Amino acid sequence: MRLHLVDGTYELFRAHYAPRPDHHAPSGNNAKATVGIVESLLYLLHDSSEAVTHLAVVFDNPIRSFRNDLFLNYKSDDGVPPELRSQFDAAEDAVRSIGVAVWSMREFEADDCLATGARRFRDAVEQVRILSPDKDLGQCIQDDRVVQLDRRQRKETNEALFRAERGFGPHSMPDFLALTGDAADGFPGLPGFGKKSAAILIGTYEKLERIPADPFDWKVKPRGAVQLAATLAAHRDEALLYRHLATLIDTVPLDDSLDDLQFRGVPRERFERWCDELDVERLKTVPKRWM
Repeated sequence: MRLHLVDGTYELFRAHYAPRPDHHAPSGNNAKATVGIVESLLYLLHDSSEAVTHLAVVFDNPIRSFRNDLFLNYKSDDGVPPELRSQFDAAEDAVRSIGVAVWSMREFEADDCLATGARRFRDAVEQVRILSPDKDLGQCIQDDRVVQLDRRQRKETNEALFRAERGFGPHSMPDFLALTGDAADGFPGLPGFGKKSAAILIGTYEKLERIPADPFDWKVKPRGAVQLAATLAAHRDEALLYRHLATLIDTVPLDDSLDDLQFRGVPRERFERWCDELDVERLKTVPKRWM
């Protein structure tokens, strides 16, 4: 038995920007992203290679969390197209209409909830599969028990592959991002630190505090070591703040038990009513498992 945890916000954006025509409900509202995420999840539910039995989809609603109070430029709803922002509530209702558990985040982020679900249920299932390409979530990976799956690239990452590609362990991901920054989340990192130099240092020392102040004491010599050390010394407080922003909270309050996350089939009456409301008659024949 495996648990699939889906980044619903990512899936919603992916559906919105997919290269296909807009879809408008009879009400006139743009429903392209909402219909797209339902189609994507129905495909997942009937993908024999994934063999989904337990599932939750997590949304940011709104795109704002406690981190916005810590850093002014942290990601938010600003810049989200209005026609997409207006579908956040509708998308959650649509996912519920196919019999899938929804976790909607407000104070915390969807990534925090995904991290919480992974930590809470990883010992109760054979494997937790986090469906998102978000690099923040790499910190949740643990051996083969918690893995990350990028559905678009069809790439699965376990801890061995993560270490081979990154040069450091999953638990050090926030320290790495503190140095390089994360444009998707809106914080810049430290000037002069690239992915290569940051990976060399974090791969050797794991945590920011363990990096010696004197570059001549470093066990590794990334290019521009003297300047990098000076930058780290001058911007240590910023680096610690960025690490805090990048560190996921894995204690988000969740009421659902593992049994609550079991997919028992699509509730026919509710789903068909939703199809009528959004004028997507063609989807009525897609489900293969009915409740």
